[in-house]
Amino acid sequence: MQLRALCEGVCFSDWSVPSDALNMAAVQPHSDGLTRVKSRLYHSGILSQCALTLSLPPSRLRGSWSAAATLAHLTSSCCVGVEPGRRSEAFHKLLLPSVMDGLLSLASLLMSHAEHASHFKKVMDSVGWLLSAHTHLTSQVLSSIHYEQIQMCEDASVCLLCMQLWIQICTVSRGFLPSLTDDSILLLLNEAVGQLAVMSDSAVGGASIKLILLMASQLGFRFRPLLMSFKGLDGLLLKDWRGRGFDQDIDQLIELIQSEKDARKSQVSSERERAACLIQAAWRSYRTRRRVKSLNRAVSALQRRYRAQRRQQQQQKEAQQWEEELKYQVCLRRQRARREFHQKQRRLLQLLPPDQVQAYLQECERRAAVKIQSFWRGFRHRRHYHNTLRKALKERRMRQQAARTLQRAVRRFLEKRRMAKARPLDLLWIGQKGLTDSRRAELKQQVEEYITVHKSSRVSPEECASLHEEAQLLLQAELQKGAQQRREEQRVEALLAHTRTQLELLRGLTHKSTLVYVLLYHNLLYIYAVRVFPMLFISSFTVFEDNLEKLRKAIFCTIHRSGVPTKSP
Repeated sequence: MQLRALCEGVCFSDWSVPSDALNMAAVQPHSDGLTRVKSRLYHSGILSQCALTLSLPPSRLRGSWSAAATLAHLTSSCCVGVEPGRRSEAFHKLLLPSVMDGLLSLASLLMSHAEHASHFKKVMDSVGWLLSAHTHLTSQVLSSIHYEQIQMCEDASVCLLCMQLWIQICTVSRGFLPSLTDDSILLLLNEAVGQLAVMSDSAVGGASIKLILLMASQLGFRFRPLLMSFKGLDGLLLKDWRGRGFDQDIDQLIELIQSEKDARKSQVSSERERAACLIQAAWRSYRTRRRVKSLNRAVSALQRRYRAQRRQQQQQKEAQQWEEELKYQVCLRRQRARREFHQKQRRLLQLLPPDQVQAYLQECERRAAVKIQSFWRGFRHRRHYHNTLRKALKERRMRQQAARTLQRAVRRFLEKRRMAKARPLDLLWIGQKGLTDSRRAELKQQVEEYITVHKSSRVSPEECASLHEEAQLLLQAELQKGAQQRREEQRVEALLAHTRTQLELLRGLTHKSTLVYVLLYHNLLYIYAVRVFPMLFISSFTVFEDNLEKLRKAIFCTIHRSGVPTKSP
């Protein structure tokens, strides 16, 4: 009844509240009787009326902030320890949210008045008392518009009071944080981190860090992923809050963040390893399946190859058996033929007269000896022929090498003699004999003066220069013709020297086959000389023909002395 009177006094009477009503509404120790009283207050609708009263606008409250704060304290106290019975769902889903909304609305109104700081603290204590008993209201508080207005307050005392409220709730009720959802924990953590980022007061910063550490200690591994969603928190702590008097808490929080980062890195690496193992296992399984699929084809190919090899071996074995059988039959037939031949000879010998048997045997022995001797002579002559041919080829190679050496020496000697006798090349310009340098300079000056005075209208200086270059090229070509002529003479001299060398080498030859080879070589040399040098000078070519004639006569004389029949040269 006194609580109803207090509500009516807040709404309609003056702001003086009877002291006996406040004393009856004071929080008493828990007992069964008090629980029954609170339950009767709920069932009678007084708590609902109090919730509606707390939600009234400021104009309806008439400025009695003390009575409103007291009503908020009494209402929150009466909502804790109530046994709603069958109306439990309505109590938790309707009454408690309306009471919490009224408390937050009243707190947001008291926040703007600095003279009512004690009433604001009293209302916030009521909010904390109600939250500690009914943790499901935490998400409503953190997402409430009125609480957002309180958070946006720039007064350090208000922010500090909010942080202390959450610290007190977490400290008193150890099961408060574990009972919250991840979204509610993230909202609470967002509030603490936001205070660190916005406020610069040391007390607010220390309370925020203390709240974060308290959440980390109570939530354990569940809290670390939520904390890592705030990137740059460790940098903020080191930059803005170092040296404020709570460095130990800062170091502890930074160590927690760094350990979680390391754990994240190790987790990422382990996840990558697991992914790599999974990929490798998938690839190996795919490769194994493909190998198993191709196993039938491989087995078929292996069997087919084995059967073909075995068939080939069988065919080779059969062919070898046939060949051995054929050889055996041939040997058998030969042996039978020899036996028949000997039997036939024996029968013929039996038919001959006794005086002719010995003569017949001697004739057989003579024929056998002649055949053996003919085979031996053939073998001996063939061996002698091969040895002679080998020696002749060896001598031929030696003579060719000696001839090359002599020809090289002769060519070198002729080149040196030609270089010694060769006159130096004339200059590209043709000088006038009998002119001195001064006279030549004078004539050159006269020519230049004449050209300067009598300029040609038809020929330009560029054309004159081109004509001069053309004349120089023609003169150089004429001089090169002389060089070509000297090279031809050198070739003729080299050929003559080669001929003389071959003639000296052929003077001592006596073997018939070698002489025939020399004669053929002479004829080929003559044909080569006639075809290759048709344009030589007459005198040089005459000398060359004379040398060839001498060589021919020497060859025929040598052949005649050796006894080979020849025609006259």
